[in-house]
Amino acid sequence: MGLDPTLPALNQTWLSSGPGTFVLLGVPGMEALHAWLSVPVCLLYLAALVGNALLLGLVAADKALQRPMYQLLGLLAAADLVLATSTVPKALAVLWGLSGEISFQACLAQLFVAHVAFIAESSVLLAMAVDRYVAICQPLRIVAVAAVTRGACVMAPPVALLQRLPYCGTQADHQGLVFFYHSVQLEPDE
Repeated sequence: MGLDPTLPALNQTWLSSGPGTFVLLGVPGMEALHAWLSVPVCLLYLAALVGNALLLGLVAADKALQRPMYQLLGLLAAADLVLATSTVPKALAVLWGLSGEISFQACLAQLFVAHVAFIAESSVLLAMAVDRYVAICQPLRIVAVAAVTRGACVMAPPVALLQRLPYCGTQADHQGLVFFYHSVQLEPDE
């Protein structure tokens, strides 16, 4: 009694375009409250945008704020802007019912950008924790490039490995909830 020769072909989930589209449900069980949940998320996002943009504008405009300490704060503000802007708009779109799907490539891009920004932000905090004399003596451009490079190097392998995972099954197989996102694979359009 042998295995069916078509079985491996049916189990093949590696596609050139990925596994298809994921459905984003928001917070399951609280669909009626999505509009109310979006209010604090939107207000915090606007506060982050305004505050970080104001900080970047002040550091860029005022010559007295061109010292390394303030430039590191500017790097933190830039990383925070990237981090917030890479995740919150999609979360708001889901909560407002404007967009309930995300493609696999968009999901990977969002995952990559958010984690690179997070790792770059932690790298800048690490640089700020180093003795003040070292931070002043080292060119901040090197620190900024190293922070982003570190983030990209840390996140590139997981993204490459995620593309190789088999994404198959039914909605009952996918019960993981991560923040606002709950992924369910849809059948790819023929």
